[in-house]
Amino acid sequence: MQPITKQITWVYTEDIAPCVRFYRDVLGFEVERDAGSAMIFITTAGARIGVCETFEGRVVAPEGGMITLLVDGVAAVDAWHARLVAAKVDVQGAPSHMPRFGLYSFFCRDPNGYVLEVQCFLD
Repeated sequence: MQPITKQITWVYTEDIAPCVRFYRDVLGFEVERDAGSAMIFITTAGARIGVCETFEGRVVAPEGGMITLLVDGVAAVDAWHARLVAAKVDVQGAPSHMPRFGLYSFFCRDPNGYVLEVQCFLD
């Protein structure tokens, strides 16, 4: 069996332009592929976020899902929080410790309401 080389998490939108501004310009993710109505953004070596305009049953449905972005250390979480607050992103409160899971994180929403968590592990 061939190994998996990359992973893409897809989210959907009615209008791709605000998503491009969010993922490329605010988060700073490089565009790997631009198909006009769909774009793939590089988050790290083997992981991607894809944004696609809705079609044939693919709808904007952020309920129950979340994209977690891992960073190295509390200071990095705090820096990302400051960056997103300054960019007027829909940030869902300040970073906090979650002892139950051994992590420190905060949450925000992309232009379509998809939840993103920026976190670091504390152990």
